Amino acid sequence: MQAPAKASGLSGVKYIIAIASGKGGVGKSTTTANLALALQAQGMKVGVLDADIYGPSQGMMLGIPSGTRPQPVGDNGMKPVIVHGLQVMSISLMIDENTPMVWRGPMASGALQQLMTQTQWENLDFLLIDMPPGTGDIQLTLAQKVAVDGAVIVTTPQDIALLDAKRGIEMFRKVDIPVLGIVENMSTHICSQCGHEEHIFGAGGGERIARDYDTELLGCLPLTLEICQQADSGNPTVAADPDGAVSLIYADIAKQLMSNVERQSGGAAKAPQINIVED
Repeated sequence: MQAPAKASGLSGVKYIIAIASGKGGVGKSTTTANLALALQAQGMKVGVLDADIYGPSQGMMLGIPSGTRPQPVGDNGMKPVIVHGLQVMSISLMIDENTPMVWRGPMASGALQQLMTQTQWENLDFLLIDMPPGTGDIQLTLAQKVAVDGAVIVTTPQDIALLDAKRGIEMFRKVDIPVLGIVENMSTHICSQCGHEEHIFGAGGGERIARDYDTELLGCLPLTLEICQQADSGNPTVAADPDGAVSLIYADIAKQLMSNVERQSGGAAKAPQINIVED
């Protein structure tokens, strides 16, 4: 498949997609890594920007060896690290993995802006931005500084996760970033011993929120031990088991996302400038 020819706000990138959630712990980073690999399997050139300054996880999930640093380019540029064929950038590539980022919001926002603008992305069809949870400084910095083409909201069926997902959708609406769809993670639990499937977090939540906000449910992913183990080992499911049932779900999500981006690109509103007063 071919990505629609359309320029975004970063050099070397056609489409910028924020992968977000209002709540932590819903599997957003795991979804980002696997969705990036699924898009790549469709023939796309894909990058991943880990925008979680305080809790970056893409380095571990994608198996980047500890101590890996980006190659500098010129006075202030840098090349992304290549892993699993993806171009990857994260604050975790700049610091020791055990170093906490004890920064106030403006400092974290400045770090994100540097990661976005100083990384020399090379001919990407899609840049997936793994967003931190919440609706604060990082999200507003992204809306201010980069022309984001759309957002994907990751949630679980649990009511508290859905409540926070709604807040995330409302935030993107306020900054005129279209929501391209919902991914319901941990939709069912599949027992690794007997294969029994159960809706332990409730059922139908992703479908309801998609309907309420006039968007699409892109797909539902199970909670399985294999997904967790593969992410922890740096070999995400789509890379570890490309023909498996879960990888096929990610493939369907990737295809639908590509279709939605192409449809949205005809009249996608770009993020406005937001005036923020900082203390």
